[in-house]
Amino acid sequence: MKFAFTHPMHSHPYNPELVTGAGIATIATSAEAAGFHGFGFTDHPAPSQRWLEAGGHDAIDPFVAMGYAAARTTTLRLIPNIVVLPYRNPFVVAKAGATLDLLSDGRFTLAVGVGYLKREFIALGVDFDERAALVEEALEVIRGIWTTDDFSYEGRHFSAKGITAHPRPVSNPHPPIWIGGNTAAARKRVALHGDGWCPFPAPAMLAQTARTAALESVEGLVEGIDDLKRSLDAAGRDPSTVDITFTNIGGGNPVDDDFNADAYLSALEKLAAVGVTWVQVTVPGDSLSHAVDVIERFGSTVINAS
Repeated sequence: MKFAFTHPMHSHPYNPELVTGAGIATIATSAEAAGFHGFGFTDHPAPSQRWLEAGGHDAIDPFVAMGYAAARTTTLRLIPNIVVLPYRNPFVVAKAGATLDLLSDGRFTLAVGVGYLKREFIALGVDFDERAALVEEALEVIRGIWTTDDFSYEGRHFSAKGITAHPRPVSNPHPPIWIGGNTAAARKRVALHGDGWCPFPAPAMLAQTARTAALESVEGLVEGIDDLKRSLDAAGRDPSTVDITFTNIGGGNPVDDDFNADAYLSALEKLAAVGVTWVQVTVPGDSLSHAVDVIERFGSTVINAS
């Protein structure tokens, strides 16, 4: 099992300690020292004030921030959570990803999703109702431009002829592509285009807000994994080559004082048994020192014991 977490800007307003260069470097280096395998940032270039006041959170640019974290670490994998792919032209995403993979010596994973904040789409000039189609085409473009010279593409949204984009990523054949979302459509995208599936726990109310399917239990996760395996089989792919990420709720939240590491480890075994390969861990965002304390404690009580 591997462990990752997202930079803890969980609120609006955020704690300014978290977004200085020194703050990001401290979190990234602490994570690497504690044994974490992955670290990333969210993607909200134009959130609405209404969403922020309703429990949303601020964000910094994920590619710039991951580049900074890469420069201060040597083993930590850079995994955004997640890049909203319709927000950007796929050739630009491919260039940013190839550059990050090159400069980090192959430590980049492109984790993407379709997005759900309609006002953010409008602010960015992107057709909200076309977001699924945009993702499908973008995934084809990114994989193509990462692996092919003289690349041409003709789609409904993107058209290009004879494109060669060097330097290529150093990862072979390209950086892993993980696809987020709880829906059957997301799992089909994984089977066609992805190297990993990123579902997340979502009770009915949250699922409605995030415009995805509810996912409230490990049993629900197993149903999704079974559906993913059927899609992978239909595509002629080996399910064992596809990563699955999830959150472990056994033992409580690592942020809380009553966190039970033994119960957490026991629940990890159950997740591993159903096919989960990466676990997303919660890190607090109220202060830099608290974030580091939780990172170090989780490393000593869980990562070193797993």
